[in-house]
Amino acid sequence: MGHSSRSVDQDHSRPDGVDDTTIEALGELSKALEIIHRVRGHLYSAHQLVGTADLTLDRVVQLLREAGHDAVADRVENELLGRNVLPGRWTFQIMEEFDDGYYAAFQEIERYARETLAAGRRHIYEAEMKQRRRTPGEPGHDATPQS
Repeated sequence: MGHSSRSVDQDHSRPDGVDDTTIEALGELSKALEIIHRVRGHLYSAHQLVGTADLTLDRVVQLLREAGHDAVADRVENELLGRNVLPGRWTFQIMEEFDDGYYAAFQEIERYARETLAAGRRHIYEAEMKQRRRTPGEPGHDATPQS
């Protein structure tokens, strides 16, 4: 099977001379990046949840004071409300460090690998898998939306 017939379209076809192991490695690198995208989403969820919990503490302090529990309200207000989640950091700072450090480096290296090894093309491994697994002519098995 020629390179052009291995994939669903030209944009996702392997450049000449690129071997199966390289395509598999790029597919695994892409998969790893997708996992990091999910990690980033989970971190943003944690960021929002911690912020929501912190803002909820305002109501907790108010209710404790109304109920006459000033000592407990003082501890919540002074020791918990606005507290760093990690030394010197609120969650927005953690997100900025993650985005600007690990996340940015991961994206840049994945892009570098694709540009260096596969003319910048994305998802070659998946496109070839789709081509192998689809049944041409069957409804829902088109190679591309334009097919």
